[in-house]
Amino acid sequence: MTEQIRIIDAKEHVNEEVKIGAWLTDKRSSGKIAFLQLRDGSAYFQGVVSKADVPEEVFSLAKELRQESSMWITGVIHQDSRSHFGYEIEVRNIELVGDSHDYPISPKEHGIEFLLDHRHLWLRSKRQFA
Repeated sequence: MTEQIRIIDAKEHVNEEVKIGAWLTDKRSSGKIAFLQLRDGSAYFQGVVSKADVPEEVFSLAKELRQESSMWITGVIHQDSRSHFGYEIEVRNIELVGDSHDYPISPKEHGIEFLLDHRHLWLRSKRQFA
């Protein structure tokens, strides 16, 4: 049985298969690999989805995910010094819980009225989180 954990506890589960509930904060992909930046309220984390290691539908879903979508990620935790977090999860499966609309707040400057209208999203940004 795969254990459900929080991101902050990942270092205690190296080389184990785990399940993490998270939101997507950002993603990037290049051909056969996708990097998912994830958060769960306890910490931030990186998920790596390799086309060679997952079914086609999982890789397609990873590339189509939108910012702030919520999901369950199943995979194996690995220590990796190249990761900002020191650890990452090699994704084996993604279960989409809630898709999101296109995220309206980007790195560009926004007026105070716009930010107040989208306050529920603005509060999730790293700048406001600090």
